[in-house]
Amino acid sequence: MNILYFDCNMGAAGDMFSAALYELLSEEDKKIFCSTLEKCFAGKEIDTDMEKSVKCGITGTHFKVKIKGVEEESHDHHHHDHDHGEYDHEHHHDHGEHDHEHHHDHGEHDHEHDHDHDDHNHEQDHDHEHHHEHDHEQHHHHTSLKDILDMVEGFAISDKIKADVMGIYKMIAEAESAAHGKEVSEIHFHEVGSLDAVVDITSGSILMNMISPDKVVVSPIHVGSGKVKCMHGIMPVPAPATAFILKGVPIYGGRIEGELCTPTGAALLRYYADEFGNMPIMTAEKIGYGMGKKDFAAANCLRVFLGQAKDATDKVYTLECNIDDMTGEDLSFAKDKLLKEGALDVFTTAIEMKKNRPGILLSVICRENDRKRMAECIFKYTTTIGIRQTEHDRFILERNEETISTTLGDVSVKFVSGYNTSRHKIEFSDLKKIAEKNDLSIAEVRQRLNEEIS
Repeated sequence: MNILYFDCNMGAAGDMFSAALYELLSEEDKKIFCSTLEKCFAGKEIDTDMEKSVKCGITGTHFKVKIKGVEEESHDHHHHDHDHGEYDHEHHHDHGEHDHEHHHDHGEHDHEHDHDHDDHNHEQDHDHEHHHEHDHEQHHHHTSLKDILDMVEGFAISDKIKADVMGIYKMIAEAESAAHGKEVSEIHFHEVGSLDAVVDITSGSILMNMISPDKVVVSPIHVGSGKVKCMHGIMPVPAPATAFILKGVPIYGGRIEGELCTPTGAALLRYYADEFGNMPIMTAEKIGYGMGKKDFAAANCLRVFLGQAKDATDKVYTLECNIDDMTGEDLSFAKDKLLKEGALDVFTTAIEMKKNRPGILLSVICRENDRKRMAECIFKYTTTIGIRQTEHDRFILERNEETISTTLGDVSVKFVSGYNTSRHKIEFSDLKKIAEKNDLSIAEVRQRLNEEIS
């Protein structure tokens, strides 16, 4: 099983995500990626380049994006007695109904101009005040989520990658909607910023589909700490949109002041992650480093490992209680509720209790993070007044479920492997359906399908 592990201990931005994955490709695949990305943005005055970058003695890749000849940058505005984060070129926060100040360096046409709009809040890239230099003649156009999705629909990429790009962008739009208290349809993105974010999201999605890992694991995410100053006040780190995207995800602040995780980086990781946690047991075959632009005491990079999973183990907990005053029907109802709440397994065992009373031992197997919820369910749906818990280490086979096309129709098949073992099992409901349709026995159907699947 191929595992892709993201080490986010120095945060994550969209460009760093793409740069790290780019380092995993063969030279031939790098050419294919660059050509695919170039076709997507042909005619949009966008130039991209993967360039070498060194941070704290570590060599990696920086993903440079230029729009109309200018590399997009964001600037943290903190108190000047600190060195703070600067995360490259993500400008995808809500740019509808906002106050913003822009100035770009265009040589002889250097101008600074303010845009003041009533009831406009501006959270661009990292909820900071941003400065862009613009020609006075440049017209500021704002695009809606629909405009961006229509643009993606026209890209020369597969429908799968289009769906990924759209799904990630919708995630960001929903986060902005929640942060600003507006409907998603009201969220607008500044033209330059939105193109910049679309490049990051599109490149990341193309790369993920090229690498196509079996499983993606993401470490707890270092989001940074402190505050950032915007035109409309002081904002905490992580930015509101980033915080919304990372709800339910393990994150931490650390000692580095500045914004280390951007909304685009957060959305890419959230969208593709199968699970969050520490590095699994794996044999790393390739390692990639995606570099940011700012220098910290620690290397400003997102690191990614690609390799093979080793035989797996994990920890589970068993919650148990003795019951002697419930009917079988009531216990059956409780078992169904526990399974729906996420128990890995629920079973009963006949036991003999004090004074030779017959009773039932209820056993609920669950993951560590689910113990409290399982205990609440046991107390709610049974008559017990006490629960015992036991921690277990277990050996497990890797599991994967696929839909396989056969001469008898599509069937759902579960594949397991590990510990020098591999086997599969066809979903019984599919066996039954095919047997009834073709007037065959279950055994006949299973044998014919296994011959095709093996």
